[in-house]
Amino acid sequence: MTAIARPTQGRMIGGVCAALARRFGTSATTMRVIFVLSCLLPGPQFLLYIALWILLPSEDKARTAW
Repeated sequence: MTAIARPTQGRMIGGVCAALARRFGTSATTMRVIFVLSCLLPGPQFLLYIALWILLPSEDKARTAW
């Protein structure tokens, strides 16, 4: 299993949705739509996005770590 990392290309804000889309084998647009729709539900989705933005390494930093 490969480590999840935010891509340097094809990201809109932080690359979290693009990283999750790559990990789960779907398109980034689909993941972004799912995230926006989930924000309509009660819960800490926005805080989770920010936490993943901070915790997930950028793709270029993940490459140098290996």
